[in-house]
Amino acid sequence: MKFSVIIPVYNVKAYLEKCVQSVLAQRCDDYEVILVDDGSTDESGALCDTLAAQHAEHIRVIHQKNGGLGAARNTGIEHALGDYLVFLDSDDYIDPAMLAELSEKIDETHADILTFGFRVDKNGDTSEVVLDALPEGRIMTLEDTPELLLALPNAWTRIYTRRLFLESGIRYPGRVWYEDIRTTTKLFACAQSIVFVRRPYYYYVVRENSITHNKNVARNREIIEAFDDLLGWYQENGLFERYRDELCRLTIDHVFLAASVRVLTADPGHPLLGEFYQYTRRRFPGFEKNRYLPQLPRAKKLAFRLLLHRRYRLLAALFRMKNRTGA
Repeated sequence: MKFSVIIPVYNVKAYLEKCVQSVLAQRCDDYEVILVDDGSTDESGALCDTLAAQHAEHIRVIHQKNGGLGAARNTGIEHALGDYLVFLDSDDYIDPAMLAELSEKIDETHADILTFGFRVDKNGDTSEVVLDALPEGRIMTLEDTPELLLALPNAWTRIYTRRLFLESGIRYPGRVWYEDIRTTTKLFACAQSIVFVRRPYYYYVVRENSITHNKNVARNREIIEAFDDLLGWYQENGLFERYRDELCRLTIDHVFLAASVRVLTADPGHPLLGEFYQYTRRRFPGFEKNRYLPQLPRAKKLAFRLLLHRRYRLLAALFRMKNRTGA
């Protein structure tokens, strides 16, 4: 079997059928779907069983106690039969050509990881396309293309050989935010071949209870724990100095910029803002001179300068103005 599509399920009854049907509509038939019901308290678990009964040739269901998204993915990994693993969040969906076209790329390249883009679904508007700035048409490794570390770390914009997980021992952490950045960035270092396909196969559905919109501001501190995990792994494996510049830019992107913006838009006086600044400074002294910073888009360059000078309230005001005007 070529593909195991692993779908963690937790209280997503309203979205799950569309997600599963997007897999059943694939033009490739060489796959299985593993629905991991992670202790749902609505009727999602029963819907999993119904879908499996209707499509027994493709769908298996595993029910488990709630362990979080990472634990559900890990359960899928352990039970998968496919050569390649596809991680699909249960409120999202995929293009009907995805598995057939990636199957052709697999036969052509035998890559450990195939990475691709996605569309953002905002109330049915799927015009926004996100693609990483990676070269297409050649086989990469992290050693020859360290810019891979600057790609978005989402688990669902790439597929992986099951062997990569089994041989490396890398798994997703459970019950935490930012599980992808703790995992994808390590898999890049272990992979012997990575191929970029410049097409948005995945549809990411914007929901109000996502991390980006979550009102629990204090939980954003988990980004520090995630980077302690990630940077520690690179140090333990003797890779930190080789990829210092890329890891610094990654920290800037996700801790200093993204996490700070999430917090200051909710509370520009929150102490986490100073903690993010000090963490980035401690881990990467002189981070403001990182060689990748000139590549930041203009809006992010402005945010970077304001954060560097602790102008949190001004930056929050600019975001409020942007949201009002829709600019």
